[in-house]
Amino acid sequence: MTEPVFRHPDRPVPKFRPFRAMHHFRKLVADKEDTEQVFHIFQCLPRKGLVDEARAFVYSDFGKALRASEPYLPDLLDDHDRLRRMPQGSVAHAYVDFMQREGLSAAGLVEEYDRFQRGRRFGDLIEWYVNRLRDTHDLLHVLTGYGRDALGEQCVLAFTYGQNPAPGNIFIAYLGGLNMKWTIPSDAPVFKAIGEARRLGKACARISEQSIAALLAEPLDSARQRLNITPPEFYGMAHDRFRARGIDPYNLLGRPQPA
Repeated sequence: MTEPVFRHPDRPVPKFRPFRAMHHFRKLVADKEDTEQVFHIFQCLPRKGLVDEARAFVYSDFGKALRASEPYLPDLLDDHDRLRRMPQGSVAHAYVDFMQREGLSAAGLVEEYDRFQRGRRFGDLIEWYVNRLRDTHDLLHVLTGYGRDALGEQCVLAFTYGQNPAPGNIFIAYLGGLNMKWTIPSDAPVFKAIGEARRLGKACARISEQSIAALLAEPLDSARQRLNITPPEFYGMAHDRFRARGIDPYNLLGRPQPA
């Protein structure tokens, strides 16, 4: 099999467009399920150093082994029957529980990304590396304990920034936190939770550069210990403060929840 090129010649060089990023953030605030806006924000706030880090990893011995064994993570992550055959208490069981409870799939995120890309794919090694960052997002929820509530999503992005400092991660995390403080006045330590998540991500081994198949088979507690993922303090405290004021942290704006 021919080795893929590292960077396809047609791959555009992203431009830094912070005002355009703000436009897409406003659209995301209007509809937090509009995931396409997240991809636009990342495109407008490209990460300096991504290409060099991708090159170092994909050509490392471990990176080459992963390219052979895990060419496309959604196929692995969406094979719930296979994951259920892994031991009770494993990361796999916790992941499947989470994805089924939330009605999510790895393929669904890929579909949203493909709509954003208008179906354009480059088939280069940068794409393989970046796809792993995309495809492990929901796994981060499981490993960190951050939920899919508004604050939990901001914390996962801040955790991701600690791991892979793309400006888009921290841009959405802190502006999302600011929007929460404006919209829902409370003494919940929103920014402390986001800052803590960033520190936890920086202290943790990069999840996207792990063997995901091996990680899924590990006991959840053991995986967290090996990766140096410690329980967050301020996220739970924020939830307690919201609830003390009669605010559901999973429905901050009091909107009707889907049946």
